Amino acid sequence: MSLKLFYAPGACSFVPHAALALAGAEFEPSLVKLHKGEQRAPEYLALNPRGQVPVLVDGDEVVTQIVAICLHLDARFADAGLLPASGLARTRALQKLVWMNNTVHPTFTHVFMPQKFAGDEATQQAVKAHAVQTYRGLLGEIEDMAGNASPWLGGDKPGVLDAYALTLLRWGGFAGIDPQTLPKTWALVQRFAALPAVAEVIARERLELNVYKG
Repeated sequence: MSLKLFYAPGACSFVPHAALALAGAEFEPSLVKLHKGEQRAPEYLALNPRGQVPVLVDGDEVVTQIVAICLHLDARFADAGLLPASGLARTRALQKLVWMNNTVHPTFTHVFMPQKFAGDEATQQAVKAHAVQTYRGLLGEIEDMAGNASPWLGGDKPGVLDAYALTLLRWGGFAGIDPQTLPKTWALVQRFAALPAVAEVIARERLELNVYKG
């Protein structure tokens, strides 16, 4: 069955993009230009009516949502170790993954798109300022996780947790948070980015790891 990933550079779609590369999967990467509104094109909405990335097409099946895609890829490429295979280690890894997705990620959405949560500009600025402070604290929790990585956030093998940590730390730069103030996470992210499979994805997406401009 053929695999196709619809992604946008620097978006959360980096997580399955990196996962596919780590698994050594043969797949077709398909760029979605969000700034041009391609996510609202009829052919894309036919795949994902929510108009979001990522979308994974696996043969005749369409999978959306980060956690669902990660679990699908983990099952499809079990030998890659994208998540721990079983037991408490898997439970703890899923605990981290879901938290990154349902807490850290939406907090950054409040930073990046405050207009989704408030109508007037003054309130939007207040929403953004509060979210930046909250996001800083959440990155501090990831810093603690990175300090206990052995050697990766999921255990012996690099996987989806490390890809999500890279994404979230990188976004911190857009929120005015210097990644180097989180040295353990920054070191983890740099190690992950240096893996040949991941480096290829970063090159394809033309990502700069440190976007902080303080």
